[in-house]
Amino acid sequence: MFSITCISVDEEGRSVFVQKYYEKTQRAEMWLSDQIGAKNFRFRSSEPGYKTTWHLAGDPTLIIIQKGILRITLRDNSFKDFRGGDMFIAADNIVENTEFNTEIHGHIAEVIGNETLEAVHIKLADFKV
Repeated sequence: MFSITCISVDEEGRSVFVQKYYEKTQRAEMWLSDQIGAKNFRFRSSEPGYKTTWHLAGDPTLIIIQKGILRITLRDNSFKDFRGGDMFIAADNIVENTEFNTEIHGHIAEVIGNETLEAVHIKLADFKV
């Protein structure tokens, strides 16, 4: 199985880290997951010291870190650092007809260290954690 860290939400709408697993299928000399639909992609660059306010992912996004360190911090103060070669899916969002609560919802993203962050953001289609 392939495994990837995701930012999702629990039953109370709080952002949480979870692992998502994908089956592997062998094709010739390689192992592949099933196709995962994507809408678009962007290149990203953020300078050292960059830090967001509390926010949600909105559209589910696969983020592939090429260079630098991106720290994702949750409301419970747990965090994960993602470095060059790492990837994760940001898919936290609030239930429809719910207002964003600055005390409950979201995560913070910040560039750690002295290296500029370079990453690829791929917006996913029909993604479920």
